[in-house]
Parts: sequence; structure tokens; C-alpha cells
Amino acid sequence: MELALSPDQKLLQKSARGLREKECSLDRIRGLEDGELRWSRDWWRKGAELGWAATVVPEELGGGSVSGEGVRDLALIAEELGAGVAPGPLLPVNAVLAGLVHAHGTGPDHSAEIESLVAGETVASWAVYEPGGEWTAEPPGLTATPAGGGFVLDGVKDRVEDAAQSDLFLVTAATAQGTAQFLVPASAPGVTVTPQWSLDLSRAFGEVRFEGVQVGEDALVGVPGDLRTVERQLQIAIVVQCAELCGGLDRIFDLTTRWAFDRYSFGRPLASYQALKHRFADMRTWIEACHATTQAAAGAVQAAAPDAPRLVSVAKAYVGDRAPVILQDCVQLHGGIGVTWEHDLHLYLRRAVLDQSLYGTPRDHRLRLADLASARPAEGNDPR
Repeated sequence: MELALSPDQKLLQKSARGLREKECSLDRIRGLEDGELRWSRDWWRKGAELGWAATVVPEELGGGSVSGEGVRDLALIAEELGAGVAPGPLLPVNAVLAGLVHAHGTGPDHSAEIESLVAGETVASWAVYEPGGEWTAEPPGLTATPAGGGFVLDGVKDRVEDAAQSDLFLVTAATAQGTAQFLVPASAPGVTVTPQWSLDLSRAFGEVRFEGVQVGEDALVGVPGDLRTVERQLQIAIVVQCAELCGGLDRIFDLTTRWAFDRYSFGRPLASYQALKHRFADMRTWIEACHATTQAAAGAVQAAAPDAPRLVSVAKAYVGDRAPVILQDCVQLHGGIGVTWEHDLHLYLRRAVLDQSLYGTPRDHRLRLADLASARPAEGNDPR
């Protein structure tokens, strides 16, 4: 959480919390069955009316944010939704919007699609992963071949969030000029969506197969070979992901702390034992570090700072590693009740474990940090 919020940001935070608590209770999430829709269009439109899909879009394209710092506002919304492991396309829609906005003016005009996404009228998801592949956007296995004044897409994408409920897919593809992205309607002939099992009960993923899918030149987003748009999308996705995890960690840490004061052992509350106090202190320190790295990343992405890639990878590497450890510790402190289906803990642990591997694992981002460090120009002979 930001240390100082403006009145408008507090209102944004409060409105997100109110909508989540009203329509996305943990009991509802726990009761979801395979194949059941995780969220409704009405729920997402209500969120869009509160600005959930507008923060990374400038006002001239129909967006805007309450503080003028859209990425920070988006992180606030993500924290509130993460506190309740809420479903909904907050991450995929904003990742797609980040790409469309970044590429605006460098290729075909997608202003109409941006406006529709901001209003919550349509939903889009980023189709970047491929079967059996780890995180990488370069080079894609899916190909886009020029044909008839447009392109023909062939290949498969998987782990596409909310694939079954998306109207549009932003697809990374290989072209002769390098990696390119295309905005493809889910209803286009040759597009097939197959649901995939998800560890996270609140989110759905799917495999999307493209078999001879024909799109026009106006489907192209940006310029082929320019990976800066993909980088911007990755940064937004990780900020949202880390902020959601921070919100969930706060919620579960508070729950576990209250449990430790309420639960007695040998005539004393668990919270009175020195060894457990040390564990709580360690967890609180780790959670504050998760918030700090996430806030630093959000600030750098907001400012489009040169060190944004580094700070985003620092946040993902740290939060991705720490979140499951903290939640597992909370499970142990709850004892046997912590591993029951009826308890809320497993809902948060499932999300943290899945998020650890999405958009790059902590190991992937530590390697990226090493690459970024080696790419820096020499800065004198400072022995540090």
C-alpha cells in the first residue's frame, strides 16, 4: 500500500473494496466448479465504470486516472482485488491496453478497440505463452505469413487468461521482420479455445489454437521487430500481479495474527510464545519488502524510467519467491485447520503458487537482472 494516498485514491480504493466484497465473496470462489464462469460481464462493466480499465490509457484515448499516475492507481486496485483473490480480467485487459497504447501512432489505429476495452464493453487477453514453453516473447512459434493484403496466423497459444470469456486476443507471432503482435477477434474463423485446468480456483485459462486465421493489415499492433511494446506489457502485467499478491499477503497475515491471539495452547495464546513472535516478525518484514519492491516497480513503470525493467524484475523475483513461503508459514501456524477446504488459506496459496510461474519465474527474472547488469555501460573504476 502507498504510504500516503490522496482523497481520490482513497475513494478509488474504497470503491474497489466495496464492489469486491459485495459480489466476489470467498465462499463463492470456493464453491466454483470446473467449467463454471469465474466472473460475469456485469461485474466487469461495473469495475470498468470505476476506472479499472482506464488507468493506463491517456485521456485523449478515453482513459484517465484519479491521481494522474495511472500505474500507481492500477496497483491500488490490484491490491484490493488481491485481498479477496477476486476473479476478473484486470491483468489481461490492462496488459493488452498497455500494448495498444504504447503502439498507438506507430501502426494501424486501434482507438476504437481501446475505447471499447476501457468502457468494459469488450474483454481482451494477451496470448503470448506457447505449449511446453517457458516465459519468452522471442521468438514465437506461432507464425504470421503475408497473404492477400493481410496475414495468415498458424500456431497454438496456451495459458491464456480468461480465454473463454475474451472477445479479442493480442497474439505474439513470428514474421519475416521479427516478432509482431496482432489483435485477433475470438470469433474469427480458425480460432479454437479449449479450457485448461487451473490451480487457482478464481481464474480460468485456455489453449487458443489458430489454424489458417486470416487477418487484415489493420490487425497489426505497432511495428514488427519492435519489442518495446511487449516489454511495456510485461511490466504492467508484473506490477498488477505483484500488487495482487501484496494485497493477499496483508489479508492472510492479519488473519493469522488474529488466530494466534485467539488460539490458546497450554493456557497461553499462541502469540505469546517467543519462537512464534520471531516468525511473525520475519513475515512482517518480508511483506513490507514485497510492498516496497512493488511500489518501486510501479513508480518506475509509471515514469517510463530507464531502470523500469530492472525494478520490475526485482519485484517479481522477490515477491514471487517470498509469497508462497509466507503463506505456507501461515498454514503451519494455523495447524490442522489451515489445510482444510473450508478455510480461506488455500485460495491465496493457490494463487501465489500459480503466479510464481506466470510472466517469468523468479529464476527467469534473476537471470534477466544479470543480463541487464552485464549490458550496462562501464561507469569508471568504482570498486563497488
